[in-house]
Amino acid sequence: MANDESGSPSVRRSAGWGLRQASFALALLLLSAVCWGAFWLLEYRWDWSAVWSYRALFWRGWLATLGIAALALPLSGLVGLCLALARRAPWAPLRDAARIWVEITRGTPLLVQIWFYWYVFGQDLSRDHRFVAGALILSLFSGAYVSEILRAGIEAVGRSQLESARAIGLTVGQTYRYVIFPQALRQSLPPLAGQSASIVKDSSLLSVLGIAELTQAAGEVNAFTFSAFESYIPVAIGYLLLTLPISLWSQRWEKRVRFDT
Repeated sequence: MANDESGSPSVRRSAGWGLRQASFALALLLLSAVCWGAFWLLEYRWDWSAVWSYRALFWRGWLATLGIAALALPLSGLVGLCLALARRAPWAPLRDAARIWVEITRGTPLLVQIWFYWYVFGQDLSRDHRFVAGALILSLFSGAYVSEILRAGIEAVGRSQLESARAIGLTVGQTYRYVIFPQALRQSLPPLAGQSASIVKDSSLLSVLGIAELTQAAGEVNAFTFSAFESYIPVAIGYLLLTLPISLWSQRWEKRVRFDT
């Protein structure tokens, strides 16, 4: 008997993909309708002409935000990894120091830390160094959260696997490289993606240092044109263009490293 082509895996995958796209389009349409209805009830009069003349300012601000994120993302990962390993160090003072740093950083607002770091440690720097200093401050703040995400992923690895690695003669470094880190990364990818998006959005607070990033550009345009929605909607789109690829990449990578347990 001939196989039914309509039941083949490729056809089922194609049908499932079509259903997902239709569902996504319907959800987007409903959300757009709700937003349009809210503005219609508000009776807001749109005027994009004044804001359009400041498009170069938005572009420079978006590039500045992109540069800050490009510096802060890898630095926060490095800071988080060092703190996570320090929390598991055999030397008690190092563990306690890392724990105190993490708790203080996570328990105080980022805005306060920006002022503290800049005016205590960076006030002698010139204005040209504020960009790098802002990215470093952001990475120190986010690194505390990344460290807890990584530490939770590391501690999720079963003790039996560590004992097996020791039994076959793996060193501590080899155990972390071949046994702990691959599994910890798989567990940590979703929260790491969320924290990476938060790094991009938290860069808006660096405007208090005079860094001309995207949010500060929108504030200046709003002050010039008195068009609040027209000034800040491009900000939302600009941040979405930075955070959405992070989310999509993490979901794709999560599928690649997933395995049955």
